[in-house]
Amino acid sequence: MAAPQKLAHVVYMTRRYDEMLAWYEKVFETTVQYKNPAFAFVTYDDEHHRFAFANMSVLSPDGADADGPPRTGVNHVAYTYADLGVLLETYDRLKQLGIKPYWRIHHGITVSVYYQDPDGNRMELQVDCCADAAEAHAYMHSDAFAANPIGVEIDPDALLEQYRNGIPLQTLMVQPEGPISLIPPEHGM
Repeated sequence: MAAPQKLAHVVYMTRRYDEMLAWYEKVFETTVQYKNPAFAFVTYDDEHHRFAFANMSVLSPDGADADGPPRTGVNHVAYTYADLGVLLETYDRLKQLGIKPYWRIHHGITVSVYYQDPDGNRMELQVDCCADAAEAHAYMHSDAFAANPIGVEIDPDALLEQYRNGIPLQTLMVQPEGPISLIPPEHGM
């Protein structure tokens, strides 16, 4: 089994967007990597983001979600793997154990597979697409990211087959063309 290399980030859903950003800036001396009215990505080190914030006042302005009270708090915790091959083999191992992801997406800065544990806690297993923090920072300030900060859905089974057939990882890491992915409402932001 391949373990993740590091704990990557935590995503919070909040109705106190500006207050949360200010608090994390004070406590962790963060730098904003990207911010729009709905989402912000901040870091305190060389990671492209250590915290992300979803502004639920914009994303769910009526104050309630269809299936219950408004969701705030931790949306998910992310773990980074060594490379896409390790992530795809982990996906396959979990699939063989009956553990299936609820969302599979290429975010542009990461290729990610999202899971939910038996208590409903969500986690992202990911691999970085950028060579370093500077490249990720540049991408997060690009027109492509501004146009699609969520990403494009992927098919990990197809990627796994291509990987096992010798397609280079760098080729598989390229974000595919496709519509902006929707966040699954039952897990969403």
